[in-house]
Amino acid sequence: MTSAAHTIPRRELPYGNQRLSARGMAVVVLVHVALVALLISLDVVPSPAAVVTLMVQVIPAAAPAAPEPPPVPEPKPVAPKPLPKPRRAPTPPPPAPVLAAATETSAPVAEVPIATPVPEVIEPAPPEPAVTQPRFDADYLSNPAPVYPSMSRRLREEGTVTLRVFVNPDGRPGTIEIETSSGFSRLDDAAREAVARWKFVPARRGEEHVGAWVLVPVIFNVRG
Repeated sequence: MTSAAHTIPRRELPYGNQRLSARGMAVVVLVHVALVALLISLDVVPSPAAVVTLMVQVIPAAAPAAPEPPPVPEPKPVAPKPLPKPRRAPTPPPPAPVLAAATETSAPVAEVPIATPVPEVIEPAPPEPAVTQPRFDADYLSNPAPVYPSMSRRLREEGTVTLRVFVNPDGRPGTIEIETSSGFSRLDDAAREAVARWKFVPARRGEEHVGAWVLVPVIFNVRG
């Protein structure tokens, strides 16, 4: 569907009217300028030279202060625990009253004899019989003399050997020890070998033969 366009004819202004409008505008401008100059002269409107420039300084905002720490509560004082009260010792009961005995009506007390203990007689034990020492010098024993070592005789070694001999209950020598040396080992050995073959009279306790120690000296003399 189409509609017809209505064209409005433009009215042309005469050249003279356009010129008058420019003049009018110039007059209006001059009037305004004169008015502004009058107002400035009357100090109604400040002149452009009197305009003061305002300096605006921007102050930066201060940083927020750090928050203060919360106050620390003071510790409450702890009340000391009350000490336990000491227990009182129980009061002992009062002693029972002692009744005085009537001396007039009391019965007579019979005296009882006190038996004196008789000390027991202990008989002393009989003393043990003394022990007799063993003997080696009896003639019937026929103990031979030690053999003098030929080397000791040639070197003229002399001295006395003391032997400590344990004699058994049967009269035979047991342990033989050197109590005192002659200073020569050959003489000591000759004395020990000779005594080992000897016979002894054993020690005696009463009628009983017992073992005991005895010292046997053996003398070695070249001139003998």
